[in-house]
Amino acid sequence: MSVTYGLALENFTSAASNPDIDALIGYARRAEELGFTGLWAWDHLFLGSRQPFPCLEALTTLTTLAAHTTSIGLGTGVLVLPIRDPALLAKTAASIQELSKGRLTLGVAAGWYQREFAATGAPFRGRGKRFERNLEICYKLWADDEVTGEWEDLSFRRVRMLPHPKPRPRLLIGGYVDRVLRRVATLGDGWLTYFYRAEDFARSWYKIRDYAAEAGRDPNELRNVAQLPICIDESFEAADRKVGPFLAEYFDNPEWSDATPESAVRGTPEQCAEQLAEHISAGVEHIALVPYRYRQEQVERFAAEVLPLLPDTARPAAGVR
Repeated sequence: MSVTYGLALENFTSAASNPDIDALIGYARRAEELGFTGLWAWDHLFLGSRQPFPCLEALTTLTTLAAHTTSIGLGTGVLVLPIRDPALLAKTAASIQELSKGRLTLGVAAGWYQREFAATGAPFRGRGKRFERNLEICYKLWADDEVTGEWEDLSFRRVRMLPHPKPRPRLLIGGYVDRVLRRVATLGDGWLTYFYRAEDFARSWYKIRDYAAEAGRDPNELRNVAQLPICIDESFEAADRKVGPFLAEYFDNPEWSDATPESAVRGTPEQCAEQLAEHISAGVEHIALVPYRYRQEQVERFAAEVLPLLPDTARPAAGVR
């Protein structure tokens, strides 16, 4: 399978700035022109207390970008599923899928920021079980002619949610621990990672494929996306000096995961291509790049100087499908 490339969106900024929708629209249009195949929005309702991070809601952002692009894929990386009402999410996602002509991929995860759970009335303990419940409800509303059933405090009586999305949004599950990797293998369409080194990705992807085979699924039907920071400069040392402060300002890496700032692709175009080739060899299928400070110059340099050096590159017209 040929590797494709996407871009993370700056709908989530550091405390020092605010998201700019006009800039996001220009960024999305240029990404499509350059042949990128996915745009990935971060998802938080709010994050931080003493230093809150400004953010635009992920699905609203993607809806806006759907109206200003024609073929590039639209994805969440990742949406916190347990704090979302499943019926409202199913309708919203189905609508985006219809309006975008089938370009939506939902990356979903169980979440970690307790304040968001408390503010939405979702219990933090048991969020894995609620994740599975919400996913089951979305699947049913997207596919069944009629839904009847009780899920804890939710009651459905001959509910018909039309039109059904065709195809339904692809569901990629994010997470680190083995029970989540089993969830990827049995409940989702694939896996979405955040700042993994190539060797760590390969180890967990092998587990997922093995779990899928144990469950009677064809591992080759599962897809994956790797979110990776990138900083292109005149030397490895120059890029390394820049990318560390950028990642510290914008991102957290959970201590219990394999996510690490050391996953950052950095250096000259040739060095970046060599590092990305390691991820391709590890089995990564779609690489969602997080350019240094989301600068357009980094996007342009990747397309002009790094991409031609990479093997097995493709640019399908509808995202990561």
